[in-house]
Amino acid sequence: MRMRFEPEAEEEFEAARGLLVDRLVRWAGEQGLPVDGFLAEAALDYRHLATADGRLGLWESRHVEELLLSWLPQQVTELPGEERADAPGTLRTLLRYLHAAQLADPRGPSLQDSLAAVDRVAEQHLAAMTDRTRWGLAKFWAMTAAEQCVDIQDGAAFQRFADRARRGEVAYDQQALAAIMERRLSGRVLSDEARAEPQLPVMLPPDDELRRRAGASTIVAQLRALAEWAGQGGRPVTATGRLRMAEARELVDVLGTGDRIEGVRSSADLPRLGLLVEWAKKARLVRVVKGRLYAVAKARPVLADPLQLWLRAFDACFELRQALIGARSGRHVESMLFDVYEDVLDDVLNALYSLPYPMPWPRLRDTVHLAYRSSFHLDAGSDLRHRMWFEHADRDLHAVLDLLDDLGAIERDRGMADPVFLDIDLSDAGPELLADMPPELAELLGVAGAATDPVARERADARREELTAGPVELIRLTELGTRAVRQRLLAADRDAPLVGELAQAPAAGLLGVLAEDYDPDAARTELAGWITARGEREEALSQLTDAVRTMTFRTRAQAMLDVLLAALPDGVGERLLGTLRRDTQLAPLALNALAHRELLSRQDMTDAESLLVLAESLLQLVELAGGGDGAEGALRAQGSQARDAVAAALDSAHPDRAGLDELRQLAARALGTHGVRVGRAPKARRSSSGKSGRKRRR
Repeated sequence: MRMRFEPEAEEEFEAARGLLVDRLVRWAGEQGLPVDGFLAEAALDYRHLATADGRLGLWESRHVEELLLSWLPQQVTELPGEERADAPGTLRTLLRYLHAAQLADPRGPSLQDSLAAVDRVAEQHLAAMTDRTRWGLAKFWAMTAAEQCVDIQDGAAFQRFADRARRGEVAYDQQALAAIMERRLSGRVLSDEARAEPQLPVMLPPDDELRRRAGASTIVAQLRALAEWAGQGGRPVTATGRLRMAEARELVDVLGTGDRIEGVRSSADLPRLGLLVEWAKKARLVRVVKGRLYAVAKARPVLADPLQLWLRAFDACFELRQALIGARSGRHVESMLFDVYEDVLDDVLNALYSLPYPMPWPRLRDTVHLAYRSSFHLDAGSDLRHRMWFEHADRDLHAVLDLLDDLGAIERDRGMADPVFLDIDLSDAGPELLADMPPELAELLGVAGAATDPVARERADARREELTAGPVELIRLTELGTRAVRQRLLAADRDAPLVGELAQAPAAGLLGVLAEDYDPDAARTELAGWITARGEREEALSQLTDAVRTMTFRTRAQAMLDVLLAALPDGVGERLLGTLRRDTQLAPLALNALAHRELLSRQDMTDAESLLVLAESLLQLVELAGGGDGAEGALRAQGSQARDAVAAALDSAHPDRAGLDELRQLAARALGTHGVRVGRAPKARRSSSGKSGRKRRR
């Protein structure tokens, strides 16, 4: 049971969502809690489709508010006369279930904090659902039709209504529609285009060490000195807000900017000083008020903390477009980078983030060129003119990199590019992908045969030659830069794992995150830190295996055990598997792991063990198919072979008796295998409030 899916993995997500909601409804009935299956699906759709990280098990207060006040009002249509569902109640039950089933992301808030977030906005939900300006466009017209007694489930009737609306023969709320369209045009509509690429886990030193490094930054010292120089009394500036030349000369000396002042008549001609002053303004350290440059009083705590000052300066880099690469006079024009400065800077930093190898300049440059091509409609002008445009933008990008280098956010060196940045092997991608690949992307990747244009292939060969002919500029984030980019990623609702942040997580939460988000090396380091934090190694291992034992989702339990075994030191995992093979509860998972690692063949298993593996495989198949109709279809597709396998599995000693009972019922419906019994399992009660609610529409 995964708790995050790529946006294009629609079938896998829908299967997992169906399984999760079925078990949620069953659990809610047993607990006597309110739940609406349709709204639970809508909540999971929101986290999967409309958020940057897509983590189904993590619910910050902003997610709660956005679901209840934006997503559901936008997506869910409640027709006149229908019983209104309890969305806040369903969300509370979903949150409780995620924690009870050990599916909640340990990096999120506590259950109490999440429930409190629901309570804070619950009363606003009803008003939001009836606020027409919050509706989606499809919902607006569906509700308008229903209010005019059109049966929207009758396709022909609704089409006639739509035709009349296009002819202007339908009365509707014009102000509400105008507000909806304005929201759509301004990009404030939640959509399925929000997902961002996941990032690899990073390792960072403690903040005290980062604070020491920030304190050694020349830029930090200059910004602090500039604020101190301006002071609370302020310094005079010209009518245009620039420093007067006398003060500028003094400040050049105070800050040691290196600007040449001989013969200079305006502070506008002191580029380094001008950049630092603008930087301090954008960082909210100084400001101009009534003809004087003052230090900002509220910035004193920031100025006293080198790390916070460094982070403030880093964030201000995104506002330095004009000061850094803007045209200096009317005789010059800005490069393509000027128009997409913030987006490109974000993309460059995100591309460098968590990379295990430094990025070679040619690859970074070509990636940015691809962004220019997608942002600008380049005319059919000469290659020479286009080359000039790209070279102008490259010079400006280097100026940006110089700034980040001076700050200490990146470090640059020269050396050979790692082979990972050379040709990307897409030989198994299939002709369809290669045929559909844009020529520019094919050039960038250097995919042989993907670009049919001989000129494009020649360029791709030239780029590869550039990477392999000799040393190139190599760029990577420093640890300070990584800390700053991670802070921005988290603020943008992106997942940015940090090795060490799970040290106090519960065992099930730890293993779940490692299985889904961590590469093997980072998982090994994180697990070692988690075990060390608990002191006793055997006790820590016991907690971890107990977490696998109590996980009710078989596929997730298998993934948790697999990542535990992979992250343990060499030899420890194999010894643990030998012990778990004799564990009544964990034997099926351990046998699967032994077989997968080719440490145990089917011939070496006892008959009882073979039946356990067979039963485990079928139970995991049921989960992967989403239970219900999906599992029935999967069994039906196997025909008589599945009938024999199910009969054998039901005779096994597999510990998941409830799962076997569900398998028996599914097989009876799919294959007609009636009369086969397993050990008794308690029947789950379904709450009367657990109806699917399919009458509501999205």
